[in-house]
Amino acid sequence: MKKIQKIKFSFIIGLILIITGCSTSKNLVTSPVIHSLGDTWQPLLDKNSDGWEIWLGVPHPSVKGLPVNTFTMEKLWFHGDPADAIGQKNLKDVFTINNDSGEPVLNVTGEIYGGISTKAHYQNYHLSLQVKWGDKKWEPRLNALRDSGLLFHCQGEHGAFWRTWKLCHEYQIQETDLGDYIPLGNDSGYLKGKIRSRDPIPNSAEHQQRSVYDPAGKLGYVGYASASPVVDKPHGEWNTLELFTYGDRAVFVANGEVVMVVQDMQDTKGNPLTSGQIQLQSEGAELSFRDIKIKNLTQMPTKFSRYF
Repeated sequence: MKKIQKIKFSFIIGLILIITGCSTSKNLVTSPVIHSLGDTWQPLLDKNSDGWEIWLGVPHPSVKGLPVNTFTMEKLWFHGDPADAIGQKNLKDVFTINNDSGEPVLNVTGEIYGGISTKAHYQNYHLSLQVKWGDKKWEPRLNALRDSGLLFHCQGEHGAFWRTWKLCHEYQIQETDLGDYIPLGNDSGYLKGKIRSRDPIPNSAEHQQRSVYDPAGKLGYVGYASASPVVDKPHGEWNTLELFTYGDRAVFVANGEVVMVVQDMQDTKGNPLTSGQIQLQSEGAELSFRDIKIKNLTQMPTKFSRYF
């Protein structure tokens, strides 16, 4: 009898260890490692784009030259089942890297909505890049402002937002709107961030209140915030964008000007959001990126203290 009890006890202990082991393994898979950064600039772009991964959404029906049976949707904001998404295929070379100028330049056609993301996750950093617009535009934004975005603190699976981009905070890259702030979400909830802003203005296209950043304004959570001041360079010239993020705070700098400050950033569960992947968008307009680099921050620079 004692022998049988001993066997049962050993079986139960073994079962607990197996379950615990599975749980631990699962946690290891779902908890990304934060990439360590040094105090000097580290380039993120190389000629082979080894540190990046591509995800494309569902092409607009106006896109020509797609492989036979490629799934398209009547309107991009009505995507279908995730199984129908294009995923990792870089159709029509939406993202390419050109090294003819002696430095890698990331060219984005914009013809199909999608993103190119760092494989690594980052926390507490200063990111800098240069961006300029090309001439081509595509449906469904053929008659709209040229649009793209620097997405940061990206979380979870590809395609969570519009079956195209990850859940994230967005540093908007749009004509006349460099540095707008947008928290992206899905049915599970939206990310959140507080800014100081003027009185909100209606924005029916977003189904949310749209605010204008004002360092002397009222602090509160927003669904979309317009940058201020407007500092875009003329079409075809390079704009320099910088992102400073430390803890749950972020400062957007465009062409040397602070245009947006965000604090108390949260994930969809209301937890502080302080890290994630970096993603650059393809969103209906041709553009190029260069000199993409990143370095560690040990604190938010003191020159920004007055904004918080």
